[in-house]
Amino acid sequence: MKKHLFFIGCMLAILATAGCKKEQSAMDGSPEMTLHTTFETAYFADSLQFSVDVRDGNGVPLSTLKAYLYYGDEVVSETTIRTKEYGRYDGKLYAPYYAQIPNGSATIRLVLQNINQSKSEQQVGVPLQRPDYPYLTFVAEDSTRHEMNRTALYQYTVEKEFPMKIKGYIEAPAFGENGNVVRFGYTGDKITEGNSSLISFSYLSDGVYPITFNTLSYEAGPFLSYSINDVDLLLSGEELYTADLSLQKDQVLRIDGIADLADWWIDSDFIREVDGEYRFNAMNGNYRITADFVRKYFIIEAVQAGQLAKLNADGTGAIWIIGEGIGKPNLDNQVGWTTEKALCMAPIGNKRYRVTVVGGESMRANNINFKFFHQKGWGGEFGGSHIATESDLIFIGDGTNGRDSGNLGIITGASLEAGTTYVLTVDLSAGNQAAMLTVEKR
Repeated sequence: MKKHLFFIGCMLAILATAGCKKEQSAMDGSPEMTLHTTFETAYFADSLQFSVDVRDGNGVPLSTLKAYLYYGDEVVSETTIRTKEYGRYDGKLYAPYYAQIPNGSATIRLVLQNINQSKSEQQVGVPLQRPDYPYLTFVAEDSTRHEMNRTALYQYTVEKEFPMKIKGYIEAPAFGENGNVVRFGYTGDKITEGNSSLISFSYLSDGVYPITFNTLSYEAGPFLSYSINDVDLLLSGEELYTADLSLQKDQVLRIDGIADLADWWIDSDFIREVDGEYRFNAMNGNYRITADFVRKYFIIEAVQAGQLAKLNADGTGAIWIIGEGIGKPNLDNQVGWTTEKALCMAPIGNKRYRVTVVGGESMRANNINFKFFHQKGWGGEFGGSHIATESDLIFIGDGTNGRDSGNLGIITGASLEAGTTYVLTVDLSAGNQAAMLTVEKR
């Protein structure tokens, strides 16, 4: 969006131009407009009201009056009015509220068309200002409303006793006689206007602290800073923080900013605790670590060239698990056939890949139906002829034995012991078409 062109001076000359284009043929008609609206001042988030008389100089019936609002050369709002009769029509255009746009001039362009598609156009300038709100409101997840005081131009703060983590959205009141309420919420990886998705604020502890918001830049806080080995974890989704790191086997992981880390589930495939330290437990390589503050665990995935790793032709790279009956940190977060939740097995060297599960907790005791894939998604996979096992607990499906080709199942009459740890390892040292699955009870 070319918002930064919004206030350029050359627009003033365009805005001063008001013309009416008439067709040559009387049969085509001659739509005519008389605009009865001027704008001395208006605000972002206003409903811009206009009034216009319409007719056709040659008596041809009219069809539509279309109105467009431009910020620079971009249409940001529009409306269409049916003009069945000659006379006066009233309409509104919403002036969107965006971040970082300075005060300046917008353009309303009116296009009148008759039934023969002859048109006339007229333009009017709209000087827009950013509202200087007397206050904002922080609306917490439980619907409690906290007034935010204006501390400087565009800057607002509420300081009260809050929990360490609190979610909510920011609400600006309707400003002026034509204003509308504007809500600011979280979309993707940033705060945006026009929604009430919850923003997750966080502080070092429960207690009195300020929540701030800037209506020009959309800067807000506080948000705790999280890092691993001095690499910041950046917000990547609701309650998700992510970073890519280059790690080595047995390297100490310094995890900073997570006050309740002792309560988190630690994935032993990738991290192990040694004498009060966290050490990396997979082979040397690049990894994407995502801190999930809802489930309180780290999602760790192999990375190659800045992208999630795939299985390479030589057996290096990554193997992914998709299917039913397995999940981390537990079965409440079962993978299922949702590829976005695919589990990355830990690469442990020599073309071997590991996943550690607990019976009845992270893997169902007697009913599984998942398989191994070459990527986090559909595509390459280990069919029944590509993988084998000598396990007396798990079998490989061949399409006729109760599981689709390559899907894993529990042997009839067998089951995982509740609370017991099992290590599943896929070995590709004999090639990607001759994988061997071992299942070890710990």
